[in-house]
Amino acid sequence: MRVLVPGGYGFIGSAVVSALLAAGHEVTGLGRSVAQARLRQPRARWLRHDLKELVSAQAWLPLIEGIDAVVNAAGVLQDGPGDDVMVTQSLAMVALFQACAEAGVPRFVQISAAGASADAETVFMRSKGMADEALQASDLEWTILRPGLVLGAQAYGGSALLHALAGLPFFSPLPPVPSIRSVALDEVAGIVVAAAEGKIPTRRIYDLVEDEPHGLADIVGHIRSRLGFPPARPLPLPLWLLGLLFRLGDAASWLGWRPPLRTTSLRQILAGIDGDPRPLAAVTGRSRKPLPEILAVMDGSARSRWFAHLFLLKPIIILTLGLFWLASGIIGLIHYDVATAVLTSRGFSAGVAGLAVHGGALVDIALGAGMLCRRTMPAACIGMVGVTAFYLLAGTLFTPDLWLDPLGPFVKTLPAAVLALVALAIRDAR
Repeated sequence: MRVLVPGGYGFIGSAVVSALLAAGHEVTGLGRSVAQARLRQPRARWLRHDLKELVSAQAWLPLIEGIDAVVNAAGVLQDGPGDDVMVTQSLAMVALFQACAEAGVPRFVQISAAGASADAETVFMRSKGMADEALQASDLEWTILRPGLVLGAQAYGGSALLHALAGLPFFSPLPPVPSIRSVALDEVAGIVVAAAEGKIPTRRIYDLVEDEPHGLADIVGHIRSRLGFPPARPLPLPLWLLGLLFRLGDAASWLGWRPPLRTTSLRQILAGIDGDPRPLAAVTGRSRKPLPEILAVMDGSARSRWFAHLFLLKPIIILTLGLFWLASGIIGLIHYDVATAVLTSRGFSAGVAGLAVHGGALVDIALGAGMLCRRTMPAACIGMVGVTAFYLLAGTLFTPDLWLDPLGPFVKTLPAAVLALVALAIRDAR
């Protein structure tokens, strides 16, 4: 078949695209950022479109011409710059349902979420629920799949946060979660393929969850074991501290970042993740994998352990570098006279010294601000390394004595440049 997969480069979507290709289907992925997807999955066809521009059936019709089935894997956790939950998960999808009905696309597989409903507490779950209801009211051969906590060999979003918690030494800070039912990423992809091929009864809703729920401490403990880390003592965190941490994640999202620590995640975690595994088990003849088997795909390699350790260090590294360069520029402006005196005492004219101090301070501030924004962060990292190299070269030529200064104004810039290279290396979220 020819299958369209909106959101085909995401955590679940990329697994779905791989499974569809392995089953022999022609796959077209769609999203607003498909450059990496084209490199990772060259066998698929990729269309670059923002779902905010696809809120009418007419906008979708040219994109679904010749398509036999649609698998919707698109989704965003929370509103932010460029992200509108209701548009992405409801309005654009309702328009797509209408377009499929007009174009005669027979089959639609909707990847929703366990607990989605039109009157849910969070916009994320409400928008999913509203789309689910609209799909049920359509004449399409639809299947709605509602996965629990999706875990796989790769980690993104909530699963990445669990890996990070598992990588902390001595203690595992955990919120008070009632219970969670998980599901393996490969099983989600397999059920999606079966639904797209019509191998399970359509016009039904299936929860994709394991039979037995688990506490969060149990899940993190299993991940620690798979990664080869010794057991850690659970450390319950007060709700006020959790709220503060997750609101900081909200603030980061307005700078273009997509951290899993956002208030929508917290509300979902505190509510637990549940579902009924029996309807799907009755259709497929077996239950979903239990947690130990789900986590068996984790290799426990050095790469996985590095990820667990670095995940929570990444925002600290970015914030530290951003504030360091901002402070450097601001302090240079505040102590303008002292800074220019360093240069005039070595023979530079007042005009040249002032230009160097002002220019350097503004560059530092621009790099610090650029570091804090996701879109400009890679360029800022490269700029930090380049400016540091220029600073040290010029300093060596004109003020070589500062290499031996007790406060180390030259020596201290080298670790900052190396840290910028580290930030550049770990910039990707998936």
